[in-house]
Amino acid sequence: MKRKLFSGIVAVGLVAISGLTPAAADAAKPGQSMTHIKTLPGITKVLEGAGVILYAQGGATSGVIGDSIAADAGQVVLHVPITGTKSGVAHAGSNIIFFNTANDKSLTLRNPIIDLAAGTITAVIPQANNAAVAVLKITNAAELKAVVTNDRKAKLRTTAYKGAALSLAPGVAATVASLLGLPEGALPDGLAFATADVTLYGKIK
Repeated sequence: MKRKLFSGIVAVGLVAISGLTPAAADAAKPGQSMTHIKTLPGITKVLEGAGVILYAQGGATSGVIGDSIAADAGQVVLHVPITGTKSGVAHAGSNIIFFNTANDKSLTLRNPIIDLAAGTITAVIPQANNAAVAVLKITNAAELKAVVTNDRKAKLRTTAYKGAALSLAPGVAATVASLLGLPEGALPDGLAFATADVTLYGKIK
């Protein structure tokens, strides 16, 4: 009953989104942008079967695709910054929250950032001494093809990559399970997690 009630609160609290496209940068900033990542259909249902609720906190357009996160094809959408530089990121996106309804333990992946150069998504985990950890990886990074568009009038170059596949980085599944108090092996290592289209901006001199 407790788990169902919490699921309902989360579903109502998030914004319902239908037909949302994965890539939608909010502003052109040299070396970085923002995008949406979408969890794979069914991931949230699998997690809920283990008593774990996955939801987004913050982010201008984070929300749910489908009737609810418990639906067979339910998906969570996250607003995440992208960078191809080492100069830092000006944006803050969605936090990813895992909540274990059996023991009220939670795990936060705070401000995940897609690093195209490294092929990883790094986030800060408050429950692990605020360590910055590579939580996801782009498993098909070598296969992604860049589509470059130059807007000489605006002196802006966009470099887009479509169809990035994101999986839990090695060892992250065990960390998530441990911090949530789940049985060992409750989450498979390297679990396929989400997809995203990503775009970087640069100046044309």
